[in-house]
Amino acid sequence: CPLLYGGHQGEVSRILQGSSRTQKTKRIVTLRKEKLMKKYQSMICLAAAVCLLGTAAFSVYHIYDHYAQLDEQTEVFDEIAEVVAQAPDEEPVPDDVPVSEGEDVLAKYKELYLQNEDMVGWISISGTSINYPVMQTKDEPNYYLKHNFEKQYSDLGTPYIQENCDLLTSDNLIIYGHHISGNRMFGALEDYKSKSFYEEHKTIQFDTLTEQAEYKIVAVFKTVAYSSSGYRYYDFVDAENEEEFNAYIETCKELALYDTGVTADYGDRLITLSTCEYSATNGRLVVVAKKTA
Repeated sequence: CPLLYGGHQGEVSRILQGSSRTQKTKRIVTLRKEKLMKKYQSMICLAAAVCLLGTAAFSVYHIYDHYAQLDEQTEVFDEIAEVVAQAPDEEPVPDDVPVSEGEDVLAKYKELYLQNEDMVGWISISGTSINYPVMQTKDEPNYYLKHNFEKQYSDLGTPYIQENCDLLTSDNLIIYGHHISGNRMFGALEDYKSKSFYEEHKTIQFDTLTEQAEYKIVAVFKTVAYSSSGYRYYDFVDAENEEEFNAYIETCKELALYDTGVTADYGDRLITLSTCEYSATNGRLVVVAKKTA
């Protein structure tokens, strides 16, 4: 019996030793797995950090590049305005010189017109940054929404007239321009939300290539585009009759942010300046003016 008991005791000891080794092995395996998991987690965190830094760097570069381009394009417009400022108001033409294409263009705009025949006019508002050429492309209506005067891609775009407007005959010329921060392009119209600003800037100068003209502001209002709740001011180009003309003016006055004390009568020529307005989705800020001189 002692021999039998000792045999069982040895077997139990071996079983316990084997169990202990198994537990140690499991612990080792578990530790290895934990180390691997920590290693992989570190690698994943590092990769994520690199990706985030890369994305951040790309975003910063993109923002920097965007504003650098805006500054560069703004300088180009300044140079274009300088060409107009330095051009003679009149250019004598000898009687023996035959009339050629562009001959009737005002002298101050001739050089620019010869560079780009899409140019149809010039708009400026004294005391603001608005001092730009105005374009029109009837076959490609929104071309200058994203192109500069040199026909290169541009986030600033160039002010342009709606394609169905006729500069000679239309009752209303609708002129679009981007709302760019820093009062660039038609972003300067934002100041017209204030009546006190309007009181100091009541007129707009809009010249065609053949005629200089001044316009008095009739109304400034906000609306939304592409919505049944908004006013489709861009649909009014040519009045079929006096009633339609008066209805347009009446609606503009009703929507106006303040009373200018100026109205328009049937037969008056209008311009309507349109830009984005960010207090509402697809918001628009609109300035309507009538030709006075």
